[in-house]
Amino acid sequence: MILKDQLNRPIHDLRISVTDRCNFRCTYCMPKEVYGTNYKFMRRDELLSFEQLLRIIRLFADLGVVKVRITGGEPLARQHIEVLIKMIAQIKGIADISLTTNASLLHADKARLLKAAGLSRLTVSLDALDNDAFAKMNNVDFPVDKVLEHIEYARDVGFKPIKINMVVIKGRNDNQVLAMARRFRGHDYILRFIEYMDVGNSNHWDLAQVVPAKSLMKLINEEFAIEAIDANYPGEVAKRWRYKDGQGEIGFITSVSQPFCGHCTRLRLSAEGKLYTCLFASQGYDLRQLLNDGYSDRQIKDYMIDLWTKRTDRYSELRSAQTTALHKIEMSYIGG
Repeated sequence: MILKDQLNRPIHDLRISVTDRCNFRCTYCMPKEVYGTNYKFMRRDELLSFEQLLRIIRLFADLGVVKVRITGGEPLARQHIEVLIKMIAQIKGIADISLTTNASLLHADKARLLKAAGLSRLTVSLDALDNDAFAKMNNVDFPVDKVLEHIEYARDVGFKPIKINMVVIKGRNDNQVLAMARRFRGHDYILRFIEYMDVGNSNHWDLAQVVPAKSLMKLINEEFAIEAIDANYPGEVAKRWRYKDGQGEIGFITSVSQPFCGHCTRLRLSAEGKLYTCLFASQGYDLRQLLNDGYSDRQIKDYMIDLWTKRTDRYSELRSAQTTALHKIEMSYIGG
């Protein structure tokens, strides 16, 4: 528990990207003008192997990490992902394993395999119920009904509650907010609205396209009375609200209008083995090179402790016209 002893903000949550590939081209993280058919994705041999990932996770577990979130790209595009999950579940100290997916590959058999492997929780990215709005957000000809069907598969095998993440962009899908609230309230889901963020540089982010969470709260409250509730744990990202009529919970992730840098307890590992101390980081630290160079477990842990204790990340608190122009790692490399 070295990191917990040394910091007011303990490291708690390790987010690992297992691939940079995705069959969607979301306008906010993988716009098709950049990630088109000719884009050169990583070769399989450039990705961290399962053995390398497991070693890194074990070392972080020794330092107090209890939660692992598997992201991408699209993590279900990584072959045999359920095998990795089963191995992570056997690591001492890891109490929670979650996965974020667009659900396009979440077939019934895959849902069962993930559950049997020990996956604790599932989060699905879904930005609209209307097919036209969905297509504009994701640049794909993939029906929303198929996503909803796959979400039902996951619920049927025991993933409850499933979190549904909706990135809200003014003029693109903000007219879907109430439809999403109506669809997912009262059905073992937690719908979370995410303010549009300037992650990376390829999405041409514009502050004018951000819909503040307070506006979303007001809109929803006009149809369904809602009230704030306490966080599940210190540093929880989403602000929790519930329907007063008992029909479930919703959340709001406010990194633009109400930054939460001071409570961050997360580290992110890219698919090729670079560690990032912030979602908006411009620089990663190469853990894979340490593995390849034969560093001992003690040496690697000391390196990770040093990175964590010396970090000064406050991007969301400092966001300005100057900072948004800085080079930042793309979300497709390190997940959300």
